[in-house]
Amino acid sequence: MDDFRSLKLLDSFKFLFKALHVDYGTMRKILELKLTMDQRRAPTVFTAQSAKKKEGNQFLKSLWIYTLYGLIIIPFLFMDSNYIFQMSLAFGIILFFLMTSMISEFTTVLLDVRDKNIIGTKPVSRRSLSAARMVHICIYMTLLTLAIVIIPLGVMIFKIGLAFSLLFIGMLLLSVLFVIALTALIYIFILRFFSGEQLKDIINYVQILLSVGVVIGYQVLIRSFEFVDFTTSFHFSWWHILIPPIWFGAPFEVFLAQNHSSGMITLTVLGIIMPIISILVYYRLMPSFERNLEKLLTESRDGKKSAFSLNRLLSRLVCFTKEEQVFFQFSALMMSKERDFKLKVYPSLGMALIFPFLFLFNMIRDGGLNDLSGSKIYLTIYFSSIIIPAVIHMLKYAGSYRGGWIFTAAPVKNISLLGRAAVKAFIVKLYLPVFTVLSVVFLAIFSTEILPDLVVVFLSGCIHTILSYILLNKNHIPFSESFEFAQEINTAENIMLTILAGVFAIVHLMVISISYGIYIYLAVLLFALITSWIVVFRK
Repeated sequence: MDDFRSLKLLDSFKFLFKALHVDYGTMRKILELKLTMDQRRAPTVFTAQSAKKKEGNQFLKSLWIYTLYGLIIIPFLFMDSNYIFQMSLAFGIILFFLMTSMISEFTTVLLDVRDKNIIGTKPVSRRSLSAARMVHICIYMTLLTLAIVIIPLGVMIFKIGLAFSLLFIGMLLLSVLFVIALTALIYIFILRFFSGEQLKDIINYVQILLSVGVVIGYQVLIRSFEFVDFTTSFHFSWWHILIPPIWFGAPFEVFLAQNHSSGMITLTVLGIIMPIISILVYYRLMPSFERNLEKLLTESRDGKKSAFSLNRLLSRLVCFTKEEQVFFQFSALMMSKERDFKLKVYPSLGMALIFPFLFLFNMIRDGGLNDLSGSKIYLTIYFSSIIIPAVIHMLKYAGSYRGGWIFTAAPVKNISLLGRAAVKAFIVKLYLPVFTVLSVVFLAIFSTEILPDLVVVFLSGCIHTILSYILLNKNHIPFSESFEFAQEINTAENIMLTILAGVFAIVHLMVISISYGIYIYLAVLLFALITSWIVVFRK
């Protein structure tokens, strides 16, 4: 096995692990094995891509996209404003990417129970095993963080200075530790009170709530500052101690701007000690965490089947052949039961649900409810369509993908039924519920006059779904590839399809300025939807 550079660097901190009563030699060997396995790929079925393209660590190959994300931070470095405003927003962006990546990419590593069956039978302490798991995550989170900040850090050194940059690196390390420890502590709390299959489902929903909470938290962060004549001001309030990005922005104000107010010092102390405390608490709870992980190995399913099946009823309503009904029910079950799929997709659904409400809240806050009447702010419902390309892309993948051979082995007369049923299941089970909730709220606010507009938005979403399927999934059998390659997506196509939701919104805004334009547009969309559906899913 390779002697990785990260492990050579880790050797410099051997004394620290020994002080924490961790068997460093055993932990290092486990890490070496994990990092080696990360470079190897599991075999996939029905993949048209070359093996050479998929060799190596796919996560490392995807880091360049995080470098692009990091460019968002650069404009804040050129603001002539106070340090706490600049760096709180910068750390808000960094924590957003770190937290969402920790939830979506590394939860499976943190809650990996395979070690129990393989390493757990050997004379390895739980503390050493848990430490190996945490360091494994830390290595990748550090690489991800470096990818995000590498360009902004270079700009920071030349624009602001070395002292500012060194303080930024220090607070960045603390923020990474805080994200990892906080996520682990949340899962420790859940593992303590739940068990078996129920626990696995609850973990999924907690991950969804965390993702949505990060987005809402970023909005709260913006509201912490007052904007007057293009300048910002910050007045400390007690609730600011609940916003972590401000913790990490406050030290710049204290050490560089010499702002020694009690509120700023309080936030600075929180930014320094909270990551340390969270890591120490996790260290104390590691043995308990390892014991409670065994609950994930147990199953507590009720073997009874319900006489009523919603999926069966829905399949009969939207599918017209027995074969398609069966595939619809299968796709619906995969979307609701496949935990990896839910982990990748459901947070996006939560964000699609919350974004239109954030715009409504902003408008109500700035102008009140009276400004809503006569406005076209209800078109923000198009934000619910932004997630369509990402979810359609995920329809290719499944945790039990090795069973995908059954699709080609089964005597199916029309193989396009597989894709058609999966798309229908997505629209009915995932897109329609989000759209319905938003529509009910918007109808209550804007009256039934916007009902034709909502129908147009739904038809646009269905056409958006078909176009996404053509570009991303047309040559793939649903649920037949490994999640290991879920990051392999054509970025240009994905960006183009995401922007398409905005194009539909702009066209919608143009047609409502024409008399009866909305009804003409509705008829055009309905015709386009029926035609594209027949053409794309023909035998």
